[in-house]
Amino acid sequence: MSEKAIQIAGAATPMTDPSPAMAGDKEEQLLRTLGRIDSLLVAFSGGADSAYLAWAAAKALGERALAVTAISPSYSEHDRRVAEQFIRNHAIRHEWIETREAENPLYIANNPDRCYHCKDELFGRMEELTRERGFAAIAYGINADDTRDFRPGHRAASEHRILAPLLDAALTKAEIRWLSRRAGLETWDRPASACLSSRVPYGTAVTPDLLRQIERAEQSLRELGFQQFRVRAHGELARVEVDTNDLSRALGAQMAERIAACVRAAGFAHVEIDPKGYRQGSLNEVLGVPSSRQHDGAARQG
Repeated sequence: MSEKAIQIAGAATPMTDPSPAMAGDKEEQLLRTLGRIDSLLVAFSGGADSAYLAWAAAKALGERALAVTAISPSYSEHDRRVAEQFIRNHAIRHEWIETREAENPLYIANNPDRCYHCKDELFGRMEELTRERGFAAIAYGINADDTRDFRPGHRAASEHRILAPLLDAALTKAEIRWLSRRAGLETWDRPASACLSSRVPYGTAVTPDLLRQIERAEQSLRELGFQQFRVRAHGELARVEVDTNDLSRALGAQMAERIAACVRAAGFAHVEIDPKGYRQGSLNEVLGVPSSRQHDGAARQG
């Protein structure tokens, strides 16, 4: 595979292919590490990182690996369809589980540690599976770049003693995408994903009704041909962020009106297209944490 820039939706600049030799060595290390585990549950959301980890675990462990995806109001139908397709395409052993973070008042309150309560619930449910089925360990897809981000969910992983094989192998996001492309994984260029709750400003209660409203609005943008975007819910106002590469199209008079009509049809009274475009974690700006157009991060956050 020749070296070239990888253009990912939502990235301000193309990601440069990593060193094939270094990436390959890290993958060999990852597979050796995974192969030494007796049996493993993998937290699988369908994003690039967790998909690559689920594939690697299946390659190293075969039937002794099981990918697990949590179903809750914050997990969109679109993400579920993407995950289902990946599972079918690569014959990944997989199960769905239900998580109940939406019943936790600390999660509903939507303070800056919301992701901690989500991951605490997820890993708690996965621990139940390890006890019921006799699995030896649980892993999730944090990579070497993710440690630079504001991610309270990582604290829950540490408390539950969740393995981080991609991080242990020092695999970066660019390397994971490159290796995924080499392995024929369609998730190699999947835009950054995140749970629907990440569209709700801190301090605004996260409710199933609000999440469904956001999901309807985002599905309408997908049907208009946009790939990387967020609909941020500020009460009756929806602030729409689209990839900077699509901004000129989104701000054109006809398309802007189509976007506004679709988002209003989802239940928002007012619609604003953010002239700055999509920034991962833009709602974290109130915490003094800079947002980024370039860093993808883990699925279900940001």
